[in-house]
Amino acid sequence: MKRNAIITALFSVFCLATQAQEVAKPNIMFFLVDDLGWADTEPYGSKFYETPNIKKLAQDGLLFTQAYAANPVCSPTRASIMSGKYPSSIKATNWFGAPQPDEELANLKTKANNSLLSAAYHEDLPLKEVTIAEALKSAGYKTFFAGKWHLGETEDFWPEHQGFDINKGGYHSGSPKSYFSPYKNPRLTDGPVGEHLPDRLATETNQFIQANSKEPFFAVLSFYSVHNPLAGRKDLLEKYEAKKKAMGLKDEFGLEGKFKLRLNQSHATYAAVVEGMDLAVGKVMQKLKDLGLEDNTIIVFFSDNGGLAINEGTPTSNFPLRAGKGWLYEGGIREPLIVKWPKVIKAGSRTEIPVISNDFYATFLAAAKLPLMPKQHTGSTNLLPLLKGQHLKERTLFWHYPHYSNQGGSPGSAVRKGDWKLIRWYETGKEELFNLKDDISEQNNLLTKEPKIAKSLSKALNKWLKREKALFPTEYPAYPNN
Repeated sequence: MKRNAIITALFSVFCLATQAQEVAKPNIMFFLVDDLGWADTEPYGSKFYETPNIKKLAQDGLLFTQAYAANPVCSPTRASIMSGKYPSSIKATNWFGAPQPDEELANLKTKANNSLLSAAYHEDLPLKEVTIAEALKSAGYKTFFAGKWHLGETEDFWPEHQGFDINKGGYHSGSPKSYFSPYKNPRLTDGPVGEHLPDRLATETNQFIQANSKEPFFAVLSFYSVHNPLAGRKDLLEKYEAKKKAMGLKDEFGLEGKFKLRLNQSHATYAAVVEGMDLAVGKVMQKLKDLGLEDNTIIVFFSDNGGLAINEGTPTSNFPLRAGKGWLYEGGIREPLIVKWPKVIKAGSRTEIPVISNDFYATFLAAAKLPLMPKQHTGSTNLLPLLKGQHLKERTLFWHYPHYSNQGGSPGSAVRKGDWKLIRWYETGKEELFNLKDDISEQNNLLTKEPKIAKSLSKALNKWLKREKALFPTEYPAYPNN
């Protein structure tokens, strides 16, 4: 009798273990790159930058051709990922540390370059927001963050207070003090002199994965790369200087309005920084493979805004997309996005369905078999059906950037539905309408040729801005034309 009881108990344990295995929550490994342009990797057509690990990721996963950041600069997009909201919902519409209207006014008193003052914006990710890390942590996930945070000036708003068990290198700064140790980072101890930051962040990520390989985890490796100040490994820099010479490349520039625009990819230092990032991605992917975790791990590769093609050194080109970081044209908001999940996603697949950075929140909850939180992730759509190869209902996407950017962009809002995109510029009060399927470079303004479509999109944009209670730029009184 006693033996039968033991056998019954063992069988029950076996059944519970089997059930647990069957419903095991997937790990989530999220790579977020800073300032990486849509065309900056091999899967997206780069002929100069070498990214073999990202290329392999695309071969094994799903490549999105029309994925978007919620904003053309970094902090707002990062806030959208963490909150599942459009940046305008929490009034976090500019990079944290950018001038507020009163600061702009003080700076413009003697020169009056701009006819408007940028809108005010909120300078942190509010603690009342339930971040995706907090949501996953409450469901038993171990959570980890490494690299760039840039979502709050004071320590109270840093990753360890926003749902992450471990924080390696995340604080208020939007760029590194150095890409080589010593780092001068309050959340990352220095390594050996000359240690490369992307590699160090990958090492920290791998140590976390190793320590938590038996439990579901959510790990974010948020690179400081490829943001300024550009500094690549010496061996990689020499490699790309030689490659540039062998290919006979010359730096080519044009204009976006009155601003200098890079037209080709030929910057050796930038190429070295891109490959250094790719090597770090490969290092983490190899660890997942070595530990036998890759089949049950969702790997996401994404960027927070468009490549830096105008001003601030113009190191890359987003061609055929127009403009770059800081602009509402496609070069400023369309991003590389690759998702790998062997149990669900067909290897080597592609999709042209438009998605946006807000969508990660609901998608991660659904993938983890957790209830959605619609009152929290108000701007987020669950992409799990799309990952499974199913249809995703057409929807309308929005952007609101009521600021002047360091890259020459001016205040505006935008809306996209289907192939159509409308941009509204607040300086001039004018709008532009583009058919992105026929005109990916946004060269042909069809506003007068398609008035019904323009009116419909403009009306949708108005309705959304009202619902978001969006903040707008105001007139600069001393500007001559005002």
